[in-house]
Amino acid sequence: MKWIFLFSALAAGMLAPLQAGLNGKMGRAIGDPVYAALISFVVGSLGLLAYALSSRVNFAAIRQASGLHWTIWGAGLLGAFYVTAVIILTPRLGAALTFGLVVAGQLIMAVFMDHFGLLGVSAQPFGWMRLAGIILITAGVFLIRKF
Repeated sequence: MKWIFLFSALAAGMLAPLQAGLNGKMGRAIGDPVYAALISFVVGSLGLLAYALSSRVNFAAIRQASGLHWTIWGAGLLGAFYVTAVIILTPRLGAALTFGLVVAGQLIMAVFMDHFGLLGVSAQPFGWMRLAGIILITAGVFLIRKF
């Protein structure tokens, strides 16, 4: 069953540059990356709503979100920043460089979160092998930038 999770993570990563390219086309067509991000979120929200309705999700559970700390609600703003930044950056930097930097940034934050066990992530100490992984990803970004 774990292979399904691994494949899903790989597929999600493969779809991110495709989404960026499509959102970039939307941004160029309407002349504003923020509006393109808004359209992307509206379409995504409608898709999630259709899924929730078709799979009979228990909407009463949504009420639990009202009691959560305000910082947790900030995840939506982080998503909006990410999508808008990728819409702006992909046409200017190219998909490979943009996502090389995105992946490097994700790994840096992920290693930090793992080390300190932040936000419910199981703690995994930072070591030289993780540092080597970040260095190799960063070196890959430099190679992509140069060539």
